[in-house]
Amino acid sequence: MEEKKRVGKAVVVGGSIAGLSCAHALIAVGWAVTVIERSGAPPSRSPTGAGLGLDPQAREIIGRWIGHPDLLHDITVPLTVDLNRATENEQKRSWTLTRDDSFGFRAAHWADLHGLMLGALPEGVILWAHQFITFRVLESKLTVVAEVEALQTGETLQIAADLLVAADGCLSTIRQQFLPDFKLRYSGYCAWRGVLDFTGKENSDIIIGIRSAYPDLGDCLYFDLAHKTHTVIYELKNKRLNWIWYINRPEPELKGNSVTMKVSNSMIEAMHEEAEKLWVPELARVMKETKEPFVNVIYDSDPLQKLFWDNVVLVGDAAHPTTPHGLRSTNMSILDAETLGNCLKKWGFENLRTALEEYEAVRLPVVSKQVIHSRKLGRMKQGLVIHDQKSFDLRTATSEEIMQLQQRNMPYFDGAPTTVS
Repeated sequence: MEEKKRVGKAVVVGGSIAGLSCAHALIAVGWAVTVIERSGAPPSRSPTGAGLGLDPQAREIIGRWIGHPDLLHDITVPLTVDLNRATENEQKRSWTLTRDDSFGFRAAHWADLHGLMLGALPEGVILWAHQFITFRVLESKLTVVAEVEALQTGETLQIAADLLVAADGCLSTIRQQFLPDFKLRYSGYCAWRGVLDFTGKENSDIIIGIRSAYPDLGDCLYFDLAHKTHTVIYELKNKRLNWIWYINRPEPELKGNSVTMKVSNSMIEAMHEEAEKLWVPELARVMKETKEPFVNVIYDSDPLQKLFWDNVVLVGDAAHPTTPHGLRSTNMSILDAETLGNCLKKWGFENLRTALEEYEAVRLPVVSKQVIHSRKLGRMKQGLVIHDQKSFDLRTATSEEIMQLQQRNMPYFDGAPTTVS
């Protein structure tokens, strides 16, 4: 009787989009996957979730994973236009800086994309309500053992695998084991964020007003730039508007393992007052009508020199913390997973180190350039100094400087490799 070929086994730490992407990519190439997620259940709603942009390459990959590309199309709206505008509210004037009518992204809400990808995974892949504690690599270097706690019972489990995938975010505890001196780099600014649900209010004054002020909503990624600050607004599926407002400030003190600040009613009221002074009335009103706005503290890091150690590999924000200005975080996570799957399929778990070396060789040059470019783009739009250059001033910027605001200047904008050429 022919002996059954053993399949590779992977433990993925983190059940966000990066972790689900790895589950899809590895299952697609024949690996057995267990995802460890401390949340007790899939998110039924996401109070701190927000919008994201998917590029064509990422959408094609997700479409293959879920088997029904039309379902992805159904939960997204087009972002055909990338539009940067300048505004001076005191003088009641605004003007177009640069417009790209072939941007080619689509917008999704985090919870919608997460739900779609989760629904396409086999049952039992995710261990809900399990907290990752630690791991150890056996002396043979052939097996890694993850220790997790079942939060409902307090029971400790040992899960052995060929590969441990760290998809545990920008504050990765797994990365910290290998890089104990690693620190995130504060960008110099924070972001107020919110999603306005206008279901049943499509013909209200606020929606009529915002569509008048932003006539391409539903097909456009809008950036409004003022002096040393900027906002982003775009539409999401199911009658929602996603907005972000970046504000320069000293680094705040955070509590707990999060880059999201708790906000008080007084902070929200102060934000509303400042918005009325700075932005067009229609945008300020959208901010005021949004329930539960929140603040993200914006971090990135200098590019890492390595993405794996033995049979432990970093993906997503654990591998490349980035600022959001290039709409790269989700797209990079999806490309990480696809590349990792391709390398494991090519080399098999018997040649795991070679597979991980190829993954690192393919992804590291790409994500390093994209992180640095996102940093530069954010500092430009916030009027902050870039290296030893002068800060970007929208009132005096040259046409060449203004063109640098376009998203398509991102390295690998038209697609990144997922295998060695």
